[in-house]
Amino acid sequence: MTTRSQDQTQDLKVLGTGRLSTPEGGPSVAQLEAFPNCFPQRPYVISISFPEFTSLCPVTGQPDCGTITVEYIPGELCVESKSFKLYMFAFRNHQSFMETITNNVLDDLRTLLHPCWCRVKGLFAPRGGTRIHVFAESFKDMPEEQNALVREVVRSWKSEPDPHRP
Repeated sequence: MTTRSQDQTQDLKVLGTGRLSTPEGGPSVAQLEAFPNCFPQRPYVISISFPEFTSLCPVTGQPDCGTITVEYIPGELCVESKSFKLYMFAFRNHQSFMETITNNVLDDLRTLLHPCWCRVKGLFAPRGGTRIHVFAESFKDMPEEQNALVREVVRSWKSEPDPHRP
């Protein structure tokens, strides 16, 4: 017998479609979809890692590869993972510096989700003998009690070993 959770999926358009199309104009917040957080009263961390990230250097056109990891404490919304994957794929032929990409991903997720906290880590593979890691983070303005609780969850989360390592 199949059972169903309380997840609200009726407004999701990307999940379940079999085809991947190349986005026009590169990555955009419009490619991302969100669904309601069933537990907005509870601060918990969602971590998504995309280890096959690629983009292009805006000067040389050479590929930049790495891992983009998003960590966030949702407010009312959570990002739908397939739309996130397609959003990440949109960077494949996009020319931009790694620092810009990391900060733009943070801005797009903040625009879509309005999370209590969000951190984007861009861990880029060495190219030309140089390894670049970019961390961008943001906290939402919240009432003092909620802010203290969220910051404690973030502090605890940051002390955990990397959850995406086997």
